[in-house]
Amino acid sequence: MMATSYNAKEEDGHRSGPSITAGVSTDRSKKPDNTAFKQQRLPAWQPILTAGTVLPAFFAIGVIFIPIGIGLYVTSNNIKEFEIDYTGVDTYSPCFNCSQSYSWNSTKPCTCVVSFSLDQAFEGNVFMYYGLSNFYQNHRRYVKSRDDRQLNGDMSALTDPSKECEPYRKNVKPIAPCGAIANSLFNDTLELNYIFLNGTQAQIPLSKKGIAWWTDKHVKFRNPGGNNSNLLPVFQDTTKPINWAKPVYELDITDPDNNGFINEDFIVWMRTAALPTFRKLYRIIQKNSMMTPTLPRGNYSLHITYNYPVRSFDGRKRMILSTISWMGGKNPFLGIAYITVGSICFFLGVVLFIIHQKYGNRSKGAEIPS
Repeated sequence: MMATSYNAKEEDGHRSGPSITAGVSTDRSKKPDNTAFKQQRLPAWQPILTAGTVLPAFFAIGVIFIPIGIGLYVTSNNIKEFEIDYTGVDTYSPCFNCSQSYSWNSTKPCTCVVSFSLDQAFEGNVFMYYGLSNFYQNHRRYVKSRDDRQLNGDMSALTDPSKECEPYRKNVKPIAPCGAIANSLFNDTLELNYIFLNGTQAQIPLSKKGIAWWTDKHVKFRNPGGNNSNLLPVFQDTTKPINWAKPVYELDITDPDNNGFINEDFIVWMRTAALPTFRKLYRIIQKNSMMTPTLPRGNYSLHITYNYPVRSFDGRKRMILSTISWMGGKNPFLGIAYITVGSICFFLGVVLFIIHQKYGNRSKGAEIPS
C-alpha cells in the first residue's frame, strides 16, 4: 500500500492546488476547525470505579455522616418547645367568641385568655413566635405587592407608590406602606403571665428589640425624612392601609427607633414565608438571673387581644415558646437526613464488599490470559 502524506490544511477543508467549485467549498466550510476544542481532543480524566475506590468511599461517608446526624438529632431534641393553638375554632375554646365575631371592620377589640402549663423549665433566652397556617405568603402576586423604594424612605415613592401595590396603592390618598403584604400585617397582641401557687399573676417581660434581621432594620427599611422623630409631617399626605387600625407613624409612639417603617414587628412580617404554615418571631424573653430559669415549671396564662381574623381562609393561629441552640431552633430533619444517608452508604458498602469477596476472584479466574 502506498503511503500518503498528511496535510493539516487539507483536513481543515483547504487543499493545495487549483481551486474547486463554489458549491463544494461551501459544503467543506461547515467542517469544524482542526483544533483540540472543536475536535474534542482536550485532556480529560475519567475515574475508573473499582472495589478499591468505591468501597472506602461508601464506608467513609457512613462513618462520617452517622455520628454527625446523631449529634444534630440529639441537639435538636434537647431544645425545649411548647406550642398552643388559640384560633378559637372549638366551642369550648376561650377565644371562640372572638373568632366568630371579629373581622377586619371591627372597631372594638376582643380579648381572651388561654391557660396552659409547662412541665419543664425553659433555660436561657426564650423566643416567642406567632404561627399561622393555611396562609400563602408565597403567592406570586402577594410577594410582588410591595414598593421597596417606599420602604427604603424614598419621598417620591411615598406619594406615588409602585403600581405593583394595586389594589392597595391608593385610598383617596397614597397608602403608606402600600401593597397586600403590609395590608395583612399580623396585629394580635400577646401577653404572658406566670401564675403563682396562691393564684396571683406576674407579667413576663417581653422584649421587642432584636427580633428583625440587622440588614432589614438598618439597610432595607428606612423612614422618609431621615432620623426625624416626628413622622406626622412626613406622612401627612398619605393614608394608612385599609385593614390597619392606626397609621404607620403610630406603630410605636414610645420609641422613635421602633416606629414607622423601621418598626420591627412590621419588618418581620414583610419578610414573606416560603410555606403556607409558618412562624415568625414575636418577642424575646431575656434571661435575667443565672440561678433561676427564664420560664420555671408551672401554670401560665396567655392574654390575647384578638385582632387578626383567620376564618375567611380557614387558617389557624398559635403561639410557640422555644429555646435555641448553636444550630438554631428545633428541627430534627437535618439529623435524620444525615443518619439516613450515612446508614444507606454504610449498608451499600457492606453489600458490595460481600459481592466483591464472593464473585471478585471468580471474575479474575475466568479471564483468558493474553
